[in-house]
Amino acid sequence: MPEGDTIHRAANRLRPALAGRVLARFEAARAVGPRPKVGSTVTEVEAKGKHLLIRFSDGVTLHTHMRMVGTWHLYRPGSRWRLPGHLARAVVGVEGWEAVCFKAPVVELYREPPAHLPQPLAHLGPDLCLEDPPVDEVLDRLAARVDTDAEIGPTLLDQQVAAGIGNVFKSEVLWACGVDPFAKVVDLDPDTRRRLVTTAARQLRANVDTVGERTTVPGGLAVYGRRGQPCRRCGTPVAKALQGEDPRLTYWCPTCQPPVASEPAP
Repeated sequence: MPEGDTIHRAANRLRPALAGRVLARFEAARAVGPRPKVGSTVTEVEAKGKHLLIRFSDGVTLHTHMRMVGTWHLYRPGSRWRLPGHLARAVVGVEGWEAVCFKAPVVELYREPPAHLPQPLAHLGPDLCLEDPPVDEVLDRLAARVDTDAEIGPTLLDQQVAAGIGNVFKSEVLWACGVDPFAKVVDLDPDTRRRLVTTAARQLRANVDTVGERTTVPGGLAVYGRRGQPCRRCGTPVAKALQGEDPRLTYWCPTCQPPVASEPAP
């Protein structure tokens, strides 16, 4: 699943081509909801965590979520698409450009509700890909998990805590901070939680303007996808395991990220 940095890169690529231009073509055969009118204007292209939003002047918003397979392409009108047309899930055409969303499992259209009503995606936590993310708000949401048995690995993936962190950066951030993925949130002191959030924000931000994962080690990834290979810090073979209620792979160094002792319940 693309992480927040990937979606921000897509939005940054689409925005100069679409924003402020008049809609000349729109297709979304499988999507449910109101269509933007040809002749309306693309007012905004925005990334929110792992979600990409294209807004139109007639009040309609196109919302896409890439999951594991979706992607946005940008073409000049009449040029050949790199993927077959039957895989296109949305086409947004303006003068000089066509933005095509391929294979995205989530493509929906809706009208923006008035400000006093619940907003779509309001459940998302702060976006850590922003230039100045509200770290303290993320920490407040993280602190709300201390009364549960939540482990830090799956909690970092919880988009209601912070939007944008995916499986790759989950493992990389925990390794960078020397934190056991299976430690309970309640057993991590406030300084460690802050270090995790600020490291996640820094790593995600570093990848918004570049392709390929830029983490804390030269040349790419420290642990993700490196099971059995030596830890880049201590040489211990990297471990891998499924973790969480919706099991996702976690990679970690058993030496650099030792288990955290749980406090006994009162």
